[in-house]
Amino acid sequence: MTLTVFLVSLLGAMALGVPIAFALLICGVALMWQLDMFDAQILAQNVINGADSFPLLAVPFFMLAGEIMNAGGLSRRIVALAMALVGHVRGGLGYVAILAACIMAALSGSAVADAAALGALLLPMMIAAGHDKARSAGLIASAGIIAPVIPPSIAFVVFGVAGNVSITRLFLAGVVPGLLLGLALWLTWWWLSRRERITPPPRKSRAEVKAALRDATWALVLPFIIIFGLKFGVFTPTEAAVVAAVYALFISLFVYRELDLRSLLPLFVAASRTSAVIMLLVAASMVTAWLITVAQLPGQVVSLLEPLLDNPKLLLVAIMLLVMLVGTALDLTPTILLLTPVLMPVVKAAGIDPVYFGVLFVINNAIGLITPPVGTVLNTVAGVGKVSLDQVTRGVLPFMCAQFAVLFLLVLFPDLVMVPARWLYGGH
Repeated sequence: MTLTVFLVSLLGAMALGVPIAFALLICGVALMWQLDMFDAQILAQNVINGADSFPLLAVPFFMLAGEIMNAGGLSRRIVALAMALVGHVRGGLGYVAILAACIMAALSGSAVADAAALGALLLPMMIAAGHDKARSAGLIASAGIIAPVIPPSIAFVVFGVAGNVSITRLFLAGVVPGLLLGLALWLTWWWLSRRERITPPPRKSRAEVKAALRDATWALVLPFIIIFGLKFGVFTPTEAAVVAAVYALFISLFVYRELDLRSLLPLFVAASRTSAVIMLLVAASMVTAWLITVAQLPGQVVSLLEPLLDNPKLLLVAIMLLVMLVGTALDLTPTILLLTPVLMPVVKAAGIDPVYFGVLFVINNAIGLITPPVGTVLNTVAGVGKVSLDQVTRGVLPFMCAQFAVLFLLVLFPDLVMVPARWLYGGH
């Protein structure tokens, strides 16, 4: 009965168009009535405790870093470098998008920010060159979702807080899977574009490549600072977010000089608005998460999935299919916040490494950003690139299938995640 109340109250509120954060609070109140323990003070206390988290401070700083990078010229220089390296090959602009997305993912951690930047910079160029508009928009959308997987990742921060899992380990475990997603896009684009008769731009001279590399060096240094800082315990993920924001601000103001002090206020406001949405979601979800635990819903779910506990791979496939289904209706952050407290006890009961599960879970939720009808990144690319949502949806399908193939490859072969992860985080 409790599980029914949870599902009906949450889905009913969402069906009525209630914002997800408030739908979570309504669900929490419904569970409290069901358990005969309604207390407004407990409700308020859980909301406050939900947002009162040091690791969550990483979210606004990573958001700010992403805004500064896009406005301060770092993103543009990365695209220019990718263009100099691979722009001249057949289908080169597509490879530029993938390469730039992987590099930018190591800077911001926000799929929407990366997709918006790539859509604004590259999509008009790809269309002007003669590439199919729908396919180009689909590629850029699917490349944008690499950002929540390659560190630094806002999604890993949220999952780490919700599931009580080491964020540093999640960050370092996401490096290789994120690159595999990029490789899957590379191969898919190669297959789809090989019959195109589009004349690529001329090959850049060695001097031009060196100039582009020199120009982008300051932007490229940041991912190495973050990865090595986390690996050797120089700073925590939250401190890494501050380093990213301050570094991007310094480079944009004093090295590239594409920002001035007057232009900073809109960037801070934009980062604050996006962060506020995420923080409210986290705060509201903590009420529901606490009541899920009190009502022993995870125990009910464990008992439902008990036949699969002896076969971790089959269990993971079942969970990934569930997350795929939920991801078509919910955005990345709400899905993580809703399902993590329910699924983590199941995962632990089956003896699955929480870090490994976290990587698969976040990849699945990231792909949800490009699944219709709710896909946030699909809508972002459609808006920025002035392409219809139907076209972007049609264009993204082969790339989305390739990324789901990578996800299930990681389910079948856990060592693809855990071996490089153990090497990266060593004793940390």
